[in-house]
Amino acid sequence: MNREEIRARIEEIGIVPAVRVGSAEHARYAGETVCRSGIPIAEITMTVPGALEVISDLVKNVPQMIVGAGTVLDVETAQRCVDAGAQFLTSTGFVKEVVEFARNRGMLVITGALTPTELIHAWKAGSDMIKIFPCAQVGGPSYIHTLKVPFPHVPLIAAGGVNQQTALDYMFAGATALGIGGELIPKEALQRKQDHRIRELAKRYLGMVKEARRRMAAS
Repeated sequence: MNREEIRARIEEIGIVPAVRVGSAEHARYAGETVCRSGIPIAEITMTVPGALEVISDLVKNVPQMIVGAGTVLDVETAQRCVDAGAQFLTSTGFVKEVVEFARNRGMLVITGALTPTELIHAWKAGSDMIKIFPCAQVGGPSYIHTLKVPFPHVPLIAAGGVNQQTALDYMFAGATALGIGGELIPKEALQRKQDHRIRELAKRYLGMVKEARRRMAAS
C-alpha cells in the first residue's frame, strides 16, 4: 500500500492501536489479536524490547495488517524501522528530521504535537496526520474541539488517555482517529492470553467510531 492508501485506511478504521508493552512476545500477540479483532493496524513503539523484530515478524506473518513504528525520534531509528518493513512512522513529538526522512521516501508520517505552535510546525513540515498527545491531561475532547476551530483541515489523532468513556466525545470533537493503547490492549489480557477480552474491546471502540460518524452525518 502506498502513503495515500495507508492514510485512507487509517481514516476509515478510525483507530490506531499503540502497542507499548514489556516484551516482544506480548507485542506480537497484541498485534495479531487486534488485527483478528477487526483493527488491521498497529503502531509498535520503539520502547518495546525487540521492536524491530516484532515489526518484521508482523509484516511477514500478518500481510493484511498495516504495521507502523512508534516513538521514532531520529533518522537512524527511522531507517532501521523501514528496513524492518514498517509502513508508517510516528513520534510523540515533532522531530523535523524524521518527517523529512519519511517524506523523501514517500512514507506516511504521523507527528506528535500538543500546542498550536507545534501543530503548525509539524503540518508545515509535511506530516500527514497530527497525533495530539497527551490529550486527556490537557482538556480531553474539549481540547481537540478547540484545535479544530483554527485547524479544520488538519487530521488529528487523539491519543493519551482515550478510553471507553471518552472515545465518542473525541470523535464528536473532530478527531479523525483515536490512538488507544492499554485501554484496548490491557496488560492482564496479554499476560493471560485473553483473546476474547481484546476482541470485545475492539468491537466496542469500532462501534463507537461508527456511531459517532453516523450521528455526525445525520446532524
